[in-house]
Amino acid sequence: MKEKIGWFLGTLLMTCLVAAGPLGASESSVELGKKLFNDKALGGSTNDNSCNSCHPDGKGLEKAGTRKGLEGMINQCVAGPLKGTKLDESSSEMQSLKMYIESLGK
Repeated sequence: MKEKIGWFLGTLLMTCLVAAGPLGASESSVELGKKLFNDKALGGSTNDNSCNSCHPDGKGLEKAGTRKGLEGMINQCVAGPLKGTKLDESSSEMQSLKMYIESLGK
């Protein structure tokens, strides 16, 4: 009987997780990108820096949004100066950062 209850609860939990989608997933947006740009924990950063530490209010990045390979440039900063872990290029975090950086040139 305990096995059946355990199986049922496990199945119910998995069904709820699949229906809810990825944990912590959010829709990409310029607003989220700006928040992440200022987040000192971006990519699990191991120091007290954010993107904004080197690029205050996005200064100097006005043309970066038009460059190919922007994801790679973002990840160079995350893994380099921020001492974090590269972001998945298809993640909402990466897409939001791209959207924010692209908005700086408008």
